[in-house]
Amino acid sequence: MRSLSMLLGACFLLLGVSCKSKAKKSHQVTNNSYPVIMVKSDTATLYADYPGTIQGIENVEIRPKIDGFISGIYVDEGASVTKGQLLFKIDAPQYEQDVRTAKANINIAKADVDAAVMNVNKVQPLVEKGIISDYELKSAKYTLEAKRAALSQAEAALENARINLSYTSIYSPVTGVIGMLPFKVGSLVGSSTATALTTVSNISQIYCYFSINEKQELDFFASAKGNTIQEKLSTLPPAMLVLANGSIFSHRGKIESASGFINAQTGAVNLRAVFANPNGIIRNGSSAVVRVPTTIADAILIPQKATYQIQGALFVYKVDADNKVSSVSVSVNSANNGKFYVVKSGLKPGDRIVAGGIDNLRENLVIEPKVVTLDQAVND
Repeated sequence: MRSLSMLLGACFLLLGVSCKSKAKKSHQVTNNSYPVIMVKSDTATLYADYPGTIQGIENVEIRPKIDGFISGIYVDEGASVTKGQLLFKIDAPQYEQDVRTAKANINIAKADVDAAVMNVNKVQPLVEKGIISDYELKSAKYTLEAKRAALSQAEAALENARINLSYTSIYSPVTGVIGMLPFKVGSLVGSSTATALTTVSNISQIYCYFSINEKQELDFFASAKGNTIQEKLSTLPPAMLVLANGSIFSHRGKIESASGFINAQTGAVNLRAVFANPNGIIRNGSSAVVRVPTTIADAILIPQKATYQIQGALFVYKVDADNKVSSVSVSVNSANNGKFYVVKSGLKPGDRIVAGGIDNLRENLVIEPKVVTLDQAVND
């Protein structure tokens, strides 16, 4: 009797476990809901980011044209200077001596000219009276021409000496900001010195240079209006500049040029955007990201997290009328904002796709769709 009671107890225990297991499986089936969106077409603005480097619109290396010792430095690193402002003074006394020597040579040449003129004036009446031959007059005139040429040569030597002397004072050729000063007072510099005295950068406007690959270039200009590259560039919307700290620069820029060839080594096309920089916040040599907006009409947007890749191809799970899912290959635009893709082919307005949790899906699985909006799917 006791054995029968134990047997009945074991049976009830197994029955209870079985019921719990069935209840658990039943719960899994009823919890088979997934967020689903209905694909629609709308106007979308997407952003493409391209790393770039910053340069001032003018970057002038300041180099000495003569050999000498730096006797004066009249600016500091990072200082703002104006065009024509004195930057450096080079001590080169030989050029002062050259000026004095050239002036003395001019005085000698002038005296020679005066003497030659006197000789012509003396010989000419004698020739006219037939006292001496015409040969003497011609010889005197030739001598005068030679002395005048020597005077011109001496004057040119003086001008050259003055130019060399002017090189001892170095002025800023542009308005801008001073770079590094690698040399100090007393340093010997010359025209063959490899390192520049400094660099003056005009950063009232800045250039941001960035590169895109060949495929990106085709997509980049495909949606732009115009027939030529310049026409397309002129119709592009203003670009934004994302600074190194992640902030957006307050001034919008314009992409104004694209290189005329594709680099054979990198397969890249170089572009240049220009930005106003009135406060000089951005300096030459900075790094930044050019953010280019692209507006697409009748765009089909899907969440990026609704996609998965297999061997480089992109797929989504499409939901049919019976709520059965099947994978569908889609082609998307390369421009995106990090949350959405713009579908070029594979889907059409009215299609339903699973918007999240796709890791647990498999082909022909019947789901319970939970309809959500596109924004809900992205922000969930």
